[in-house]
Amino acid sequence: MIPADQSPTAEAPPVQGRAALWSIMNPVRGQIRFAMLLAIGSAVLGLGAMGGLAFTVHRLLEAPGVWPWPTMAAVLACTAAAYSLRLIAFDQSHYAAFRLETILRTQLAEHLGSVSMGHVQAMGAGALSKVMYDDIKALHVFVADSTPLYARAYATPVATFFVLLWLDWRLALGATAVLVFGFGVLSLALRDQAEMTRRYNAAREGVSAAIIEYVQAMPVVRTFDSGQATFGRYQRALEAYLDMVMRWYRDAGFAARFSMATLNPMPTLAVLLWLGVWFSWHDSLAFSHWLAVLLVGTGMAESMLPMMMLKHMVDKVKLSVARIQQVMALPIQSAPAPGRAQIPTDASVRFEGVGFRYGEGDAEALRDVSFSVSPGAVTALVGPSGAGKSTVAKLIPRFWDVTAGRILVGGADVREMTADTLMGQVAFVFQDTFLFSGSIADNIRLGLPETAMDAVEAAARAAQAHDFITALPRGYDTPVGERGLFLSGGQRQRITIARAILQDHPILVLDEATAHADPENEAALVAALSALIRGKTVIVVAHRLATIRDADQILVFDRGRLTEAGRHQALVTAGGAYARLWRGYERAQHWALGEQVAATAGVTP
Repeated sequence: MIPADQSPTAEAPPVQGRAALWSIMNPVRGQIRFAMLLAIGSAVLGLGAMGGLAFTVHRLLEAPGVWPWPTMAAVLACTAAAYSLRLIAFDQSHYAAFRLETILRTQLAEHLGSVSMGHVQAMGAGALSKVMYDDIKALHVFVADSTPLYARAYATPVATFFVLLWLDWRLALGATAVLVFGFGVLSLALRDQAEMTRRYNAAREGVSAAIIEYVQAMPVVRTFDSGQATFGRYQRALEAYLDMVMRWYRDAGFAARFSMATLNPMPTLAVLLWLGVWFSWHDSLAFSHWLAVLLVGTGMAESMLPMMMLKHMVDKVKLSVARIQQVMALPIQSAPAPGRAQIPTDASVRFEGVGFRYGEGDAEALRDVSFSVSPGAVTALVGPSGAGKSTVAKLIPRFWDVTAGRILVGGADVREMTADTLMGQVAFVFQDTFLFSGSIADNIRLGLPETAMDAVEAAARAAQAHDFITALPRGYDTPVGERGLFLSGGQRQRITIARAILQDHPILVLDEATAHADPENEAALVAALSALIRGKTVIVVAHRLATIRDADQILVFDRGRLTEAGRHQALVTAGGAYARLWRGYERAQHWALGEQVAATAGVTP
């Protein structure tokens, strides 16, 4: 098991700058820019419609009996064009968002396919699914809905200011003064925004993590805890979140509320009305110009609140972008140069001075491990928990890369083999099975989709699975449910063994598949494994020592070192670590509940 602090998600990713947010949109940048230009055009045409309306009123005041049809038609055309461009802009941004979503998910999947399985497992399915679904969805929402608004929010105040400046520079300065004052007050509310945003997001993530832990651990909670400890963690996370939000609200409350009230269109409109009355009273402002200023002037203020909302959304999306980039930054495994890949010559496995640690600064999980496995031989890995057995097994198919020495499969360094060649040489059967939500037949032929049904059934028969499969309502077409939900553990295990039999790889690594089986299923699994290992090189991580008594070679590990090697009887006779493990195993086999109760009570059974 990899320690939690070695996971790439053990620490929250640093929040990236705005440049990183826009750089991740590079694949669809042209389409986003086009959508933003359309949105700017829509905003300008909207201002043109307001100006045209004021000019229409002016013409009617000059000649009450004459309708200015050309001007009215221009107003109608500007309005229709503004709405049309706005709709087209949102269409383009949505198309761009869907394209970006597809591109990023494809890139993430391809990148993870080149990352070592160890890093993928360390990051965890939950974290990866959040990145590939939730974080990319958040970016989709921003691109689809916010990029046109982003353009309008910045373009509208600038265009409005120049229109006001052209109409009357005094009123333009008056409207601008209101906004400058509002932003000055707002800057007080935002003086510690970066730090407060970081604390807010950390508190929110803490609540999410506590909820997930509490819900997922519900059976354990009800059995052992009565909810006191786990619910207490959830309650403390909620209290920390509430404390953070309340402190932020108190520190920035008045300044934020006052600035929002100032940046509302009403104060700007009030100033323009007052100044307009004053200048009109002194005959220094035409009524038509004043009307045009009133119609156009609030556009500056109306863009301020959306701009503030967009800023908050950008801060949230930057967290999602940081997590996406964190996954994309996972190191990929080295690959041989084209035409230089090594090809295995047989089914042997050899470790030469192998050392391994999970992360820089961590203790060595393996130290100077060397051994050979002959083609067709059965080798068992034994030792106490944490001795390094599973690490040895997972290094063979390059779930991780060694930090010292090398591993040879068929005489070829695993780092100099292509992934397809290596995976075609080695098969894995874990204790923890995984089935996809398709049919039983599809799960057996995984990786070999064109395999005929006769071969699938033959593999299932060899795996002792055919009888229970045919007893199901739809036989081999029966859906197994998510992760094999509708099947028992023994049934799932036999299907994965059938999958390995069908693929027929020459080297097989077993993390002992019968460790958690009941007696009835164990007999079926032993028969299935017997069919699976026939004629193959087998390396088995052994938990039940009785199952490996006849192994060609037993390797004993302790604290990351290979301490003993040999056959069962020779190791027992030697009286070393394996002999102690064997004596402990024999004592465990003779343990009985009645004897233990009697011994506790001081009674001879």
